[in-house]
Amino acid sequence: MTQIGNQGKSPLVLVVDDDPAVRVLMREFLEQDGFAVEEAADGPPALSAFERLRPDIVLLDVVMPSMDGFAVCTALRKLFGGEHTPIVMVTGLDDIESINRAYEVGATDFITKPINWVILGYRIRYILRASRAIDGLGRSEEKNRALLNAIPDLMLQISKDGTILDFKAAKDFKSFLPLNDLLGKKVYEILPDEVAQQAMHFVERTMQTGDTQVFEYQFPSNEKLHSHEARIVISGKDELLAIVRDITERKQAEEQIVYLAYHDTLTGLPNRPSFKERLNQALVHAKRYEQLVATLYLDLDRFKHINETFGHDVGDLLLKAVADRIVNCVRKDDFIARPSMDELITTVARIGGDEFTILLAEITHVQDAAKVARRILEALSLPFMLEGHEVFITVSIGIALYPFDGEDVDTLLENADTAMYHAKDQGKNNYQFYTQSMNATAFERFALENSLHTALDRQQFLLYYQPQLDIQTGKIVGMEALIRWQHPDMGLIAPAAFIPLAEETNLIVPIGEWVLLTACAQNKAWQVAGFPPMRVTVNLSGNQFRQKNLAETIDKVLYNTGLDPQYLELELTESIIMQGEETTITMLNKLKAMGIRLSIDDFGTGYSSLSYLKRFPLDTIKVDRSFVRDITTDPDDAAITVAIIALGHSLNLKVIAEGVETEKQLAFLSKQKCDEMQGYLFSPPVPAEVITQMLQERKRL
Repeated sequence: MTQIGNQGKSPLVLVVDDDPAVRVLMREFLEQDGFAVEEAADGPPALSAFERLRPDIVLLDVVMPSMDGFAVCTALRKLFGGEHTPIVMVTGLDDIESINRAYEVGATDFITKPINWVILGYRIRYILRASRAIDGLGRSEEKNRALLNAIPDLMLQISKDGTILDFKAAKDFKSFLPLNDLLGKKVYEILPDEVAQQAMHFVERTMQTGDTQVFEYQFPSNEKLHSHEARIVISGKDELLAIVRDITERKQAEEQIVYLAYHDTLTGLPNRPSFKERLNQALVHAKRYEQLVATLYLDLDRFKHINETFGHDVGDLLLKAVADRIVNCVRKDDFIARPSMDELITTVARIGGDEFTILLAEITHVQDAAKVARRILEALSLPFMLEGHEVFITVSIGIALYPFDGEDVDTLLENADTAMYHAKDQGKNNYQFYTQSMNATAFERFALENSLHTALDRQQFLLYYQPQLDIQTGKIVGMEALIRWQHPDMGLIAPAAFIPLAEETNLIVPIGEWVLLTACAQNKAWQVAGFPPMRVTVNLSGNQFRQKNLAETIDKVLYNTGLDPQYLELELTESIIMQGEETTITMLNKLKAMGIRLSIDDFGTGYSSLSYLKRFPLDTIKVDRSFVRDITTDPDDAAITVAIIALGHSLNLKVIAEGVETEKQLAFLSKQKCDEMQGYLFSPPVPAEVITQMLQERKRL
């Protein structure tokens, strides 16, 4: 579409947004509503398109790569024809400062994301209609009169002493004035005293300066306050024109915008900007009166798995339920409050995702914060019933105190966040006070995470293998593949130090695929070298197991390496297979149908029950090393191990004991007919070359 102007044609909308999905949706909905649409993905092409097309209206995103929306709006207003074209800012920004800035650079209006697509067309038509009405005011008298009749404003012709000389009523205008008895009345006779005084002040000011005066006032009616905007201009000698508009709906919208700017839409709690503002006020007050302020930083443990298992709708319900419990745990009677600071004593905020913060102002003792943290841990330990699902969640809490751990908002939040991560490192479901030593730990974690992003590309990962032996024959029947990280500065890093980070960042998926490919290729290489065929066991993380294309990925690896599926065993933990039972069974059956062996790791330490275990198509269960370690000295561990072996055999499963380190342990397991073992008694995890030498030696023997 290249015509200049759009007289008699569908209104042309220029959509400027760097997100192609947003542009597609806007085009679809606007074209359905009868608009013509052109697109631009950034500022410079938008300016070019504007000069070429002269659109009727511009929908302009705020955040774009080369020019932000504010700069584009400013530039558009300087172009020919851009002075009066409606420009609507489309923004996801949630602070009033950005909204004010949009108006300052010349925006006509704004629409916030997420966009209500259903009413988008109506909103655009309204803005176009209003813009065209205002532009028409400068035309001929006849057209002006027709336009004035269409404007939904009350117009009053008044003298400089406030006498009503003439008026024009407006359709659907709720003036709450006796319009049939206005002529000849003075302002003081028809308006409340306070409003009349305000109106006469601006009347006098208009007469003195000659400038248009704009003011707002509220008019009480039916126990409600209605908002109006009045514009007063000189219209003749000693006469003025007052244009009065009902802005009640606009005021309500503005109040809603302010509310949304400072509150989380899901839980209704204050959001990050609101929390930081309140914390700053509390710190100013605490500094003046030499008081303590506590900042608690909360993060739900493994919330991502709840979303993946039950869906985002259940996840949202959980967040709202968690918010309610946290609010109930933070009671004002825990603290001594001044009336003026009552609203700042406690604030619970959701600052994003599954993260919450709590402000405890004017606490008397450090342990007041600990008391609240313990109360929250206890409250969240109880199950949540959500759409027929019983959901369990825990939380990790970090605590930072003013003035000990920081004297400004950002420092306190950063240190509370650091303490929260320390709580996670300590096993989750606990709280930790901030200490300075945590900064060093946090820095190390940050450095490790940064290095992890490039470790795979730089080929820094290694695979070690630990043999699995048949207890009765002593034959090597399998190898468990165990990853190591050869860091250029930190040396060889064990998986416990970086696997949790890989899971949090979802790097575990590409890393896991590398482990799978490398282990299968190595096992095939041993077979080609003439060694007896054996299985290789690869551990799957929860993130990997929940990948929809897992079966296809494994099938591709087996095809590329030439390894027969029967020589690959996938190992999962109890906690993984117990999430989303039906989905888990479907995936396990699919893998089993491919000919792959399946085992469950750390058996006895998780949540599985016999009824579930019977439904899963497993081949092997592994007795956790925590039981094997003391089987010759602890009767309880011995009894548990015997029970696991018996349970496995009753279900026709192979049983492997891991962590076997002594001859006595081996003798006990042999007596109980345990099928296989692995552990330092025979060999620790070692590189593939060592395994090759080991296989050659056993072959010679």
